[in-house]
Amino acid sequence: MAVDPAGPATVAPASRSPRPPAPGEPVVPGGGPVSWVGAHGGAGTSTLAEMVGGHDLGRRWPDPSQGEPGRVLLVARTHGSGLRAASRALEALHSGEHPAGVDLLAVVLVADAPGRLPFHLAQRVRVLRSVADVHRVPWVPAWRGEKRTGPVPRTIRTLAELAGTQLAPSKKREKKR
Repeated sequence: MAVDPAGPATVAPASRSPRPPAPGEPVVPGGGPVSWVGAHGGAGTSTLAEMVGGHDLGRRWPDPSQGEPGRVLLVARTHGSGLRAASRALEALHSGEHPAGVDLLAVVLVADAPGRLPFHLAQRVRVLRSVADVHRVPWVPAWRGEKRTGPVPRTIRTLAELAGTQLAPSKKREKKR
């Protein structure tokens, strides 16, 4: 199984609420009612949770009985081992190896390199799409640094809608005079 059901105890940062917002309560980045679960280490859950909002649970399933959002976005990179890990995590979900109340919203595949996927990897993505909704996040060179600058890919906006969050307004760069 790709996702560790017990996993290390992960504590959400103090600025994030461990519960979904109440009806009528504004939804803001960092407090979305979703859990980002990595199918493997380095999948991109931290970056996506930072950009879109929600709870970064690393490689463990959420426990809705403990107030963690049961709505899951499963994240993997598009390299061979990442796609295999996503398949194993989907198998675990299908066989019930997760806490009660976990609901997969989609699989999020984060590009591991710029450019098109090789044919054999694209085939694996098609297989994943046959069993789950799949969203692909393109390679964004600016995200390799500590600052998330530049235009936000359309997929991130789609994920924010799916997660029920609002993206922070993009900061426009000031022109130097």
